[in-house]
Amino acid sequence: MKTKKRQTPYLFLLPGIIFLSVWLIYPMLKTLQISFYDWNFIDASKNVFIGIQNYARTFHDEIFLLSVRNTLLYSVVTVSGQLLLGFATAIIIDQIRFGKIFFRTVYYLPVVTSWVVCSLLFKFLFNSSAAGLINYVLVDILHVVENAVPWLNEPQTAFLALFILGIWKGVGWTMVIFLAALQSIPVELYDAAQMDGANAWQIVTHITIPILAPTIILVTIMLTIGAFQTYIPINLITNGGPVHRTEVILSYMYDQAFTNHNFGYASALSFVMIVIVFIISQFQLKFSDIKSK
Repeated sequence: MKTKKRQTPYLFLLPGIIFLSVWLIYPMLKTLQISFYDWNFIDASKNVFIGIQNYARTFHDEIFLLSVRNTLLYSVVTVSGQLLLGFATAIIIDQIRFGKIFFRTVYYLPVVTSWVVCSLLFKFLFNSSAAGLINYVLVDILHVVENAVPWLNEPQTAFLALFILGIWKGVGWTMVIFLAALQSIPVELYDAAQMDGANAWQIVTHITIPILAPTIILVTIMLTIGAFQTYIPINLITNGGPVHRTEVILSYMYDQAFTNHNFGYASALSFVMIVIVFIISQFQLKFSDIKSK
């Protein structure tokens, strides 16, 4: 009887273990194996073991190094924007008396909207021709510029569109997380601070932010991981162009695998990205420990 009781939890865990093994653990191990080969996906007999050459190649691949820089830049800008705007929006919505549900819904709508739909929408908004909505407003309505701005034909302006999309898409998620965390702060702390003469800025910096520090760290790490996984907007809006100037790690990895059929090198890129994300996450955790002390 005791043996059966001990086995029962494992029987409930078994479906999840099987699912993770088939769809996560095995693909990761297989990808790791492929990364050490010049892999031929058509004829397995032509697979050639080349050791760490695929990994060594990343240090000399200018396009990959550019994609790493672009990914880091995208992460810094979008994560910072989502954190600041999400936190500010959460505080504002938490203070209002009427319409909380309405504003929460409005700000959260972009989060549940498909990345494909949002990307195509922004591709239309920032179309480089006069048919683009933003160019139409700037040229024909406001008369700010004489000619249409080539938004998606230049790396700087193309990244501006990608940054705005990334921030707009994620602000609602950070807002909801911070709103939930704000509910856990005792109202008595705010009342005591106001009685002592603290203004709104002092309350936020000395009460709200220190208490929400663990939440801020968690949200920062989650947003950073999400930023490194960006692919759909790059693929649909710029397709890595012009001339790979807006390439990110995932889009370059996809290009190597399914355009150049270089699956070994693409697999190596995936593990390099995992290492980069792990290092950044550990740095964020260490930095938060230092700040807490």
